[in-house]
Amino acid sequence: MSGHSKWASIKNKKGAADAKRGQIFSKLSKLIEVAAKEGGADVGMNFSLRLLVEKAKKSNMPKENIERAIERGSGTGGGTAMISAVYEAMGPGGAAIIIETLTDNTNRTLGNVKSTITKRGGNFGAKVLWLFDHKGVIRVDDVSSVSDRDTVELELIEAGAEDITFDDNGLTVLSSIQDLKTVVDAIKSAGLESSSAGIEYIAKDDLAISSDDEEKLMALLEAIEEDDDVTNVYTNAG
Repeated sequence: MSGHSKWASIKNKKGAADAKRGQIFSKLSKLIEVAAKEGGADVGMNFSLRLLVEKAKKSNMPKENIERAIERGSGTGGGTAMISAVYEAMGPGGAAIIIETLTDNTNRTLGNVKSTITKRGGNFGAKVLWLFDHKGVIRVDDVSSVSDRDTVELELIEAGAEDITFDDNGLTVLSSIQDLKTVVDAIKSAGLESSSAGIEYIAKDDLAISSDDEEKLMALLEAIEEDDDVTNVYTNAG
């Protein structure tokens, strides 16, 4: 399956370090606030909010932080209007880069992201979005309880899974955005706990680059993610 870039694996592994710096809490707070504003504060009725709250809990985000973000989004706790934007760029080795942002100041965010990319030799504004699909993505780290993978795969396919990968990193499932909730529920019904679930940009094809360019690209992607307004970064470099 395409889209399993080295960067995606690194991001999954470095979540704990990000949490120690508090950066991930700030980004999750913004996302939770927007989800509550758009779909309501009831996690039982708002699937997007439910996924973000589950992610926040797994990141050990304090309960009061989660509740405050929901309150701001629902209009009972103040807050500033947030605007989402997606930027495109090309990095070392011709790697395509997609940057998702959420900000209260688009001029600041645009300037910061553009500066970070151009200072490191990237091409900000290169049209690369067509190289990606927008998909539901669910990851499960622990699949030790699965005794019959074929049965699990069949259940997930019936729920709407489009691509299923069992490997050393666990289980990764792709679905359409519309079927994401059904697949998440099917994974839970199979006795598995998802480590992450959400909507991501998945590369249609992985791009092979040199080790030198890969090192430069990883440094660039980490620098982009250091910006508090950046919520997600994707690349097609495998």
